[in-house]
Amino acid sequence: MIRATLATISALLALALPAAAADDFIASPTLRASVTVTADVVRVGDLIDNAGSAALIPVYRSPDLGTTGTLTVGQVLSVLRAKQVIGVMTGDIKEVQVPRLARTLASKDLENAVASTLERRFGLGDAANITVTFDRGVAEMRLDASNTGALQPVATRYDARSGRFDIAFEIANDNNPTPTKLRFTGTAIETVEVAVLTRDIDRADLLKSSDLSLERRPKAEVTGEPASRDRSIGMQLRRPMRAGTPLRVADIVKPDFVVRDQAVTIIYEVPGLYLTTRGKAIESGAEGDTVSVINPQSKRTLTGVVTGRGQVTIQGGSQSAPMVPAVDQTSSLKRDEAPAPVDTAALLRNLVQAPTSPAQIAEAQIPQARVSQAQAK
Repeated sequence: MIRATLATISALLALALPAAAADDFIASPTLRASVTVTADVVRVGDLIDNAGSAALIPVYRSPDLGTTGTLTVGQVLSVLRAKQVIGVMTGDIKEVQVPRLARTLASKDLENAVASTLERRFGLGDAANITVTFDRGVAEMRLDASNTGALQPVATRYDARSGRFDIAFEIANDNNPTPTKLRFTGTAIETVEVAVLTRDIDRADLLKSSDLSLERRPKAEVTGEPASRDRSIGMQLRRPMRAGTPLRVADIVKPDFVVRDQAVTIIYEVPGLYLTTRGKAIESGAEGDTVSVINPQSKRTLTGVVTGRGQVTIQGGSQSAPMVPAVDQTSSLKRDEAPAPVDTAALLRNLVQAPTSPAQIAEAQIPQARVSQAQAK
């Protein structure tokens, strides 16, 4: 009897073992510590692994686009029990992070899209020179992550007089055959980069780095070629101008190195000779300009090139002058006689009054003690 009972128990155990072994291979539902979602709702299958037939049951509304929500384990288990989902393994998880993916369009991206749509149309230039302002401030725009397409303009309106635009875009959607539509309105104005005065500047002032800032101004405000900041430093204005005024190339000139009625240094220069004297400028001029000066000693008006501040250079042969008649004569010095001193002032006056050939200039530098006529042979 005992043997029969043991045999029966052994048989029952043998039959029960395969069923138990099969149960060991059924994975238990396990909670996830982080859940990334793209849809509007969070489902059971998003929160736990091995959810089985309950995976599609919605349990939460998804966080806003591009944000992350947080759920405590107690909250999750309570909602799952309400949906008849029990026996969830939580391990040591204390809370669940739920980030929602999104496509973010920054305001700069939207401005570039509008500028590119208007580029070289309606009388506008390059997109890089078009400044876009939206009617409502657009910091950034977040779209569902399924909107993976490019911004495609489908309707464009622009008023060149007011600068107003109205542009509609479409974006392809992976989850929907109908594209997402976006519409923007605002103003778009072509601008130029120009040097702007930071203070009131007088005609005689030299422009310094601190006097100028680089700004973008509407092209309509700058008639003519805009002046760059680097090109303007060290220059002068043609007329006094107020702070905030954009500069054009036509507004700036080289600084006057010589001013009318100013005392200047006159340099007379020929090969092998370099002489200077004082004079007075008859007109103003910048470096490289040709101006007239007067020699106060000879009262003669000369023309030279401004080569520095208060400096005018006259090149030999550049002034027309009557030639001195040639005389057949020789110079001689007796051994017991010393050369007479050179009258530099007289020589300088003579050169500035009537510069002649280099040979005659060379002769003028040789002091003559006595002059005697050579005997004719």
